[in-house]
Amino acid sequence: MQLVNIHEAKTHLSKLLEQVQAGEDVVIAKSGAPIVRLIPFAPPKRRIASPGMMEGEGWVADDFDAPIDGLFDSLKGHAE
Repeated sequence: MQLVNIHEAKTHLSKLLEQVQAGEDVVIAKSGAPIVRLIPFAPPKRRIASPGMMEGEGWVADDFDAPIDGLFDSLKGHAE
């Protein structure tokens, strides 16, 4: 693991990025305290669906939003 301060990281960013691509760990520090670790980019493992992409794929009952009269009446006897 290579520890560099912020000024050195700004000065040698291209070199540090090459080291990260080669598999080395690079940590950037402020006043000797580590604040960030440079890692290579990895694309997400699964693709995130865009809004509307699943349109027409799901199923909802025709009476999904119908009133549910009597549902709570059946529970009243158990509460008493």
